[in-house]
Amino acid sequence: MATDAQKRATAKYQKEKTRQLNVRFFEHEYDLLEWAKSQESTAAYVKRLIREDMERAKDE
Repeated sequence: MATDAQKRATAKYQKEKTRQLNVRFFEHEYDLLEWAKSQESTAAYVKRLIREDMERAKDE
């Protein structure tokens, strides 16, 4: 179990070094959500899609 100091340090690090993106899905988009959730790592999947799209845009 993490101590209070460890929790504070983790929260400080996340605030300073990371950013978060939240995505909402409407009912008619639930198939997209389920597909993303079925991947081994949702975050890695989304990041890979973004990187691939960036590469395609660079090539245009």
